[in-house]
Amino acid sequence: MSRYRNLLLFIVLAAFWGSAFMAIRAGLEFIPPVLFAAIRYDVAGVLMLAYAVYATDRWRPQTGDEWKLVLVGGALMIAAYHVFLFIGEQETPSAAAAVIVSLSPILTTGFARVFLPSERLTPAGIAGLLLGFVGVAVLSFANNGSSESLATTIVPQFLVFLAALSFALGSVLTQRIEADLPIETMEAWSMLLGAVMMHVISVARPSESISAIEWTPEAIAAIVYLSIFASAVGFLIYFDLLDRLGPVEINLVSYVAPVFAAITGWFFLQEPVTPLTVAGFCIVFTGFCLLKRQAISRELPRITGVFTSGR
Repeated sequence: MSRYRNLLLFIVLAAFWGSAFMAIRAGLEFIPPVLFAAIRYDVAGVLMLAYAVYATDRWRPQTGDEWKLVLVGGALMIAAYHVFLFIGEQETPSAAAAVIVSLSPILTTGFARVFLPSERLTPAGIAGLLLGFVGVAVLSFANNGSSESLATTIVPQFLVFLAALSFALGSVLTQRIEADLPIETMEAWSMLLGAVMMHVISVARPSESISAIEWTPEAIAAIVYLSIFASAVGFLIYFDLLDRLGPVEINLVSYVAPVFAAITGWFFLQEPVTPLTVAGFCIVFTGFCLLKRQAISRELPRITGVFTSGR
């Protein structure tokens, strides 16, 4: 069993994060989107902070740079990402949203070329970026084959794209901040700060209030699943794999997650998966491989060995 531990954890993580898109879609039937995201991270942030207190010797930020790191993470990687994602997913199928979000590693590489001077974008890298956007264009076409208005099709998918853009920008900006803060502590405080920001945004939206929540078993199940499994447990698995595997592996989770998003969206919500959706995913993944071709070729032998070992 220990020999395949890393592979098993990788699949579990992809399953948690992929099925989260289905859980979001299910919960949005009963909970206003921004308030839904805020409640998710109220719970997840408290759980992650408890784990940081238990697992690290520094459970809270202390220096200005450490708080700056938390601010960037909370504002971009938690608040902005989830506000755009939850609003966009009201009209975007689970699989489509997961494919668009899988652009994050590609967008992260693009932002790194701008904000990290040591990074350079080669012609193949530019081709990879362009392929990523082509994949999203194909996906958009796949979900616009009906007579629905532009606002009910393109706009929600664009909001999901903005979510991926926010997460990618936050990922790069946090690399520019020199702060030696344990990742568990950073995640915990970013979750809590992001939750507070989302509560403020929710209050400012006329259509959102606590009274608008329908406390059905489905709504409670969605909150519990997203807060505990997709967030708290998911990130603990992520931290464990981050120590054992390289950054190429962690990025690959983004490309396995849409498979689980498609399966769970079809099984629980009867969402269809079209051939164009699959094609869009394949184009995005090809773009990622072009961008990361050197890292993949360098890491592939080690990846294979680590996945099948007990390290």
